[in-house]
Amino acid sequence: MKIFAPLFLIPFFTMAQFNLTVTVENVTSNDGKISVAVYNSSEGFLKFDKVFKAVSEPSKKGSTEVVLKNLPQGTYAIAAFHDQNANGELDTNMLGIPKEPLGFSKGKMKTFGPPSFSECSFELTSNQSISVPIK
Repeated sequence: MKIFAPLFLIPFFTMAQFNLTVTVENVTSNDGKISVAVYNSSEGFLKFDKVFKAVSEPSKKGSTEVVLKNLPQGTYAIAAFHDQNANGELDTNMLGIPKEPLGFSKGKMKTFGPPSFSECSFELTSNQSISVPIK
């Protein structure tokens, strides 16, 4: 009797998975949580319903490390913020300007808005560590 795996399962078993360690810097207090969102496309960048993967950890004054496990090889961009009141949201003022500290992989806030996906994106091809300063 021959046993074989269906061809559609082969990519699933051979696709490499990597861990991404994000060190969020400039954390001002131990209050709340540090939330890190991973995006894998420019179309969904910074849209809460288009997050590829998200993780939150209790904040630690100075820097907080967040590990995102089992990410497939690809192009990603990170957005991180200090959810100071632990309400699960990035609080903004009436104009939509963030009231809580946030930051991005590689890109920086502009005068009139956030950076683009391409300004923040990087290639994940192995286990990797990056730093994201927040302001």
